[in-house]
Amino acid sequence: MIKRTLYFSNPAYLSLKNQQLQIDLPHLKSLGEKESKKNIPIEDIGIVILDHQQITITHGCMAALLANNVALITCNHTHHPVGLLLPLDGHHTQSERYKYQIEASQPLKKQLWQQTIQAKILNQAAVLFNRGIACDNMLHWAKSVKSGDPDNYEGRAAAYYWKNVFPKKLDFFRGRDGDPPNNLLNYGYAILRAIVARGIVSSGLIPTLGIHHKNKYNAYCLADDVMEPYRPFVDQIVLKIIDNGENFLELSSAIKSQLLNIASVDVSFERGTSPLMVGVQYTTASLAKCYEGTLRKINYPVLKDFEAKKVKLYKTENDINIAAEEEIKLSKPKTIDDEPLPF
Repeated sequence: MIKRTLYFSNPAYLSLKNQQLQIDLPHLKSLGEKESKKNIPIEDIGIVILDHQQITITHGCMAALLANNVALITCNHTHHPVGLLLPLDGHHTQSERYKYQIEASQPLKKQLWQQTIQAKILNQAAVLFNRGIACDNMLHWAKSVKSGDPDNYEGRAAAYYWKNVFPKKLDFFRGRDGDPPNNLLNYGYAILRAIVARGIVSSGLIPTLGIHHKNKYNAYCLADDVMEPYRPFVDQIVLKIIDNGENFLELSSAIKSQLLNIASVDVSFERGTSPLMVGVQYTTASLAKCYEGTLRKINYPVLKDFEAKKVKLYKTENDINIAAEEEIKLSKPKTIDDEPLPF
């Protein structure tokens, strides 16, 4: 079942009643609405975003949400995500998986980073291809990535990608504090990061211990690693907003609504297709198996299969989780103190 993303941008009182999230929206009463309360089963929820300074949530409600692996995101007065709350216990063999992750060798991490960057560059190439922009160099760079990406093909690909993906009239430069549509990208990446962090915890891994990223001020280094091949899915939503001629100078409710749909965007794997939130769980489960030594490849989604391989369709989260637990033998495809990523 696809988990729901709940976004609250008005004053609200959130509580727990009969193992359901009870939502009380007082502003509806002032508008003359007869019914201002609504109940949603906790097990149906994947992400809750609190984007108003007058939202009250009870401790019992928070505990129930976290017990069901819900990612709880809080926003500041500028409506940008500033906090992420995740459960401490997300998997039944968590301590064992922690051990494998902590003891992972440097060569293994470099190989996993190689796969991650290859997948990211290929998905960026797919975005360019779908917009009629030359991407043969991107495909070449993806194939040329070595263990640990010592030649920094990720940086080369990013420079070319951001220079060409947006319409020339925007004169776009990618930066966290840059001009719009950087604001849309930042918001979309923040939501994506929360989805990935939720998947990591659900798979019994430590989100702080990254494959490549390491920063003593960053509690979600692994999420920043795993989300890299998923970023182009956010880029596609932003590009669609711009192509439709919408005003992207500010994060309007309509634009936020589109970016929040990232959780339900279809993503395709070699073995199936699923909503992104489910696909992330597929990816993180495969990463856990790589740490254990029972898999050799992280299962990342592909925006375009340049080799025209056929895939099957997975329809439910359970199907994806089962697939992620299977042992798959596939061909194998710089670790530094880095700056915080520009969400």
